[in-house]
Parts: sequence; C-alpha cells; structure tokens
Amino acid sequence: TYHLFLIGVVSQNCVVIFSKTTCPYCKMAKNVFNEIGANYKVVELDEHGDGRRMQEALAKITGARTVPRVFINGNCIGGGSDTKQLHQQGNLILMLKKDSALKI
Repeated sequence: TYHLFLIGVVSQNCVVIFSKTTCPYCKMAKNVFNEIGANYKVVELDEHGDGRRMQEALAKITGARTVPRVFINGNCIGGGSDTKQLHQQGNLILMLKKDSALKI
C-alpha cells in the first residue's frame, strides 16, 4: 500500500508537499516556502502513475483528501491556506528552524 511509502517520504524530509501541478493552492504553499528560502520535497500526484491511490492514502492519514497536504517534521499542517496563515503569523519559520530546513 502507499501508506508506508507516504510515511517514508514524510519521515525522510523536514518539509513535504503532496501537490498537483495545476492546483493554485499547491502553488501558494510552494511559493511560501520559496519566499522564506526553505528546502522542501514535492510529490506531484498528477504526475505519478498511482497518484489517485496516494491521494486516498493521504486522506486516511490526514483526514482530508484535498491538495496540497503539507507536512513539517512528520506532522500535517494542512493545505495552502493553512501554510500561508502559519507564515503570516510567524509560526512557520519557527517550525522550520527546529529542523534546520532553512538554508540560512
């Protein structure tokens, strides 16, 4: 199943964005991380042969089927709007500094 694959990707990377290339909220989340200079791993579900199954597994893990699903330090922080809000509150950088995802 993809459950173990997803857990593996999330555990090996500080920041993981499960995304679709055409999704504006996915672009929003990526832009936030680009803006602050953070490293992140992207899994584009619409470019993966089993993206639909991965998305179903993500729904079981996170309780939401929508993309993006953004993980920091193994925890799902939500989607694009959630990521942007955390950044605007100053909390996103604090979360990233704990795991040295920032390039600075």
